[in-house]
Amino acid sequence: MARVKRGSSHTKHRSGILKQAKGYYAGRKNLIRQAKNAVRKSGQRAYDHRKQKKRTRRALWQVKINAAARAAGINYSTFMNALTKKNILVDRKILATLAEHHPALFDKIVAEVKKK
Repeated sequence: MARVKRGSSHTKHRSGILKQAKGYYAGRKNLIRQAKNAVRKSGQRAYDHRKQKKRTRRALWQVKINAAARAAGINYSTFMNALTKKNILVDRKILATLAEHHPALFDKIVAEVKKK
């Protein structure tokens, strides 16, 4: 029985890892052991940071809404609570966009919320 020689598949696997590590610093771009580790870690960090980006965006929206709401005479928590109670279904992303680019429309929403 002939033995299986895996040189071509081995080389292909390594070259794939090195392609992913292209542009990395020092041995991380051309030494397979360091490149493998760097690629694995970068993939994990990319995954984590995609989640982190969502948290950061939401925090930014909250800051924008709070600033616009305070300018209109109401704080963030009271404003969001009143929106829920009045059953006004507008998410934070939309509210932040309105607060930043369409302040007159945002003020109308605040006025609606302030009504008894």
